[in-house]
Amino acid sequence: MRQSRWWVVRGMLGLCLAVGLLAGLPAGTASAQRVEGDRAGASGVFEAEVPVNNQTDTERNNGFARALAQVLAKISGDRAATARPGVGQELRRAREYVASYDYRQDQGVSATGAPTFRTTLVVRFDQAKVEGVISALGLPVWPQPRPKPVLWLAIDDGKGPRLVGVNQSNAARAILDRAIERGYRLGLPTGSAAELAAVGAIWRGDSGAISRLSARYSPPMQLIGKLYRKGTGWKADWVFVDAGRVLSKWSSEDGDARRAMAAGADGAADALIRRYARQSGGAGPAGNYRVQITGIDSADDYIRLMSHLQEISVVRKIRPISAGPDGLLLELDLVSGLPGFRRMIQGRGILVGNEPPAATDDGEAPTPPAVPVFDLR
Repeated sequence: MRQSRWWVVRGMLGLCLAVGLLAGLPAGTASAQRVEGDRAGASGVFEAEVPVNNQTDTERNNGFARALAQVLAKISGDRAATARPGVGQELRRAREYVASYDYRQDQGVSATGAPTFRTTLVVRFDQAKVEGVISALGLPVWPQPRPKPVLWLAIDDGKGPRLVGVNQSNAARAILDRAIERGYRLGLPTGSAAELAAVGAIWRGDSGAISRLSARYSPPMQLIGKLYRKGTGWKADWVFVDAGRVLSKWSSEDGDARRAMAAGADGAADALIRRYARQSGGAGPAGNYRVQITGIDSADDYIRLMSHLQEISVVRKIRPISAGPDGLLLELDLVSGLPGFRRMIQGRGILVGNEPPAATDDGEAPTPPAVPVFDLR
């Protein structure tokens, strides 16, 4: 910043003090086993399908946001990923991360027998860009490749419990599809005579017997469930086993058997994530960081800087500290550390971080500045 113009910044800082910005300016407002569950359409971790009402720009952009929310949930394994700091702002920018998209028309039949039509938006996101967002925001990552547990599901609709094998996969469609939505797949047993006879072990909760029976499948993981009527609705009891160890037990109830069944996939995903998900590295810890901004020559420059900072999803609050010939000193409350902040501003062409000083003639590494400097372009 030119020294003769630093008084402009000082004047703007005075205005900030007058309106109370120093209290903190909020940032502004994104095998062996038979594997079932494969289906046409988007099923990759960086792909998603969402229903839309039409093919207008507004509806498509809303669809992009919902699709990105699905992808972030699949990659992180966190069903509440959209509630994490900064994610909402990135969802509003979802169209910037889209690699390609298309539409699919699905035809069905209503309860009255009339034909129905549903439009589905199929979205494929740019893997590098999405991974950059995940890293910058410090979201957890559920590594690939992911296991395909065997689903041992017995259903009693009032006629006695029966095992769901691969030939009855449509009966388990709700849980198989829900697993795909959570970013993994479930397999079904082939339905041999010995496996059909294991219904009793499932019903009495003998996970050890099911684990031994499942030894011929890979990986050694089992989701064991029994679904039965309870009153006017349905209840399911679940056990998730990994290498003979029970990781989780839970139950689900619903008036709709499909929803009670689908909850099994959610519980298994949660158990797998607790065990295998890892925090994405390199973004740094959340906290308050000071930065020096140069290149502010007018009030318009200052306003443009503040608007830009409020658009960056890792920035929660902005606190001006001082202004002088060397630039404007700010304290930023960041969702992740300065590496995450640098990733978010990279490529936008508004803030550019200064290069570190070159090595001295004697080859000694230079000491980095205590406060990083960014230039407003």
